[in-house]
Amino acid sequence: MTDFPRTPPRYSATFTPAINAEIRRAAATGIYDIRGGGTKRHLPHFDDLLFLGASISRYPLEGYREKCATDVWLGTRFAKKPIHLDIPVTIAGMSFGALSGPAKEALGRGASAAGTSTTTGDGGMTEEERGHSRTLVYQYLPSRYGMNPDDLRRADAIEVVVGQGAKPGGGGMLLGQKISDRVAAMRNLPKGIDQRSACRHPDWTGPDDLEIKIMEIREITDWEKPIYVKVGGARPYYDTALAVKAGADVVVLDGMQGGTAATQDVFIEHVGMPILACIPLAVKALQDLGMHRKVQLIVSGGIRTGADVAKAMALGADAVAIGTAALIALGDNDPKWESEYQALGTTADAYDDWHEGRDPAGITTQDPELSKRFDPILGGRRLKNYLKVMTLEAQTIARACGKNHLHNLEPEDLCSLTIEAAAMAGVPLAGTNWIPGRNGGF
Repeated sequence: MTDFPRTPPRYSATFTPAINAEIRRAAATGIYDIRGGGTKRHLPHFDDLLFLGASISRYPLEGYREKCATDVWLGTRFAKKPIHLDIPVTIAGMSFGALSGPAKEALGRGASAAGTSTTTGDGGMTEEERGHSRTLVYQYLPSRYGMNPDDLRRADAIEVVVGQGAKPGGGGMLLGQKISDRVAAMRNLPKGIDQRSACRHPDWTGPDDLEIKIMEIREITDWEKPIYVKVGGARPYYDTALAVKAGADVVVLDGMQGGTAATQDVFIEHVGMPILACIPLAVKALQDLGMHRKVQLIVSGGIRTGADVAKAMALGADAVAIGTAALIALGDNDPKWESEYQALGTTADAYDDWHEGRDPAGITTQDPELSKRFDPILGGRRLKNYLKVMTLEAQTIARACGKNHLHNLEPEDLCSLTIEAAAMAGVPLAGTNWIPGRNGGF
């Protein structure tokens, strides 16, 4: 009889080594785990969708002779001075505090050179960012850290933040090691003490109050500035509809693949919905209200490439916002700093050390010596190059689908590789006309 080797024992699918390690850590410390970055679990995403390029039934556009436009207007509903961007890729809100001053400057430089906007984030407006941003969106957050009416007027648009994709229903965190003298002064809070932002605005309890707040901001800014409302991906149909009812010019929708400077790991991994599931519901709300393309939709949460941009716009978005990808473009988590990342107990490309304030790349830190390592001029140039490549990639796909503007992409141009993504995005499974949950499906 042949003596076959025994099959080695297999780990439990429920109690994996990672889960067991977290149980032991919690038991030893009594504190929940905090980290930065976004979700690390696999979720249905844009990679699960494919474009159907032109053949006989459609004809493509010639890239060297036929134009494919990329510009977008934001805030055309009520604002006296809507924003016109050359490209539909914007920079999401990331705070001074989470990021260094030079990093904020680089974001402004790169976005301006590419013809798009950047966003302040929690903690107020820095002169570095305002001075180097052609178009700057000012975030109005529940914390009110650094908020003042003068900066509202200096901004080009106002983004009222109700929720964030990595933590819808929760507030932000900034640990004490990142609260420098300057950060503390801007936020009017003690230096070196952990700061937790509020999870909701202090002066409203429902959508009717949001409408009042938007009117107040319009009066402060003489109705000039577009008003965005940002929500995390949780109940996108109703949140989008209520934002429109409250008077928003633009809705910003952030899925759970979006990053954060710091929050509980359990929040990042277990709260919210993938952006792929959020976009069709938000678009449906706008269509039901007769406001699609009249109230613009910006989506974010895991946007990485021009293909992601094109897919988001084919599903009905007007523009996208990037955060994590922009930091990588600047040089964050670069493998050239691997030995120093390992000394912190992490590794390059792990994106879980942002909250510590000891970033070797000088981007997610307030340490003056580390910040000196980062060149904002070079960083801005790198970001500009990355945004240019994303735009060219999106144009290439749009032309292949026969579209002369990125906004002309549509769900009909897409199919899905998986049943899950097909159901979420509302596009057919590849090779069929079946959309799970529709067409007589389950």
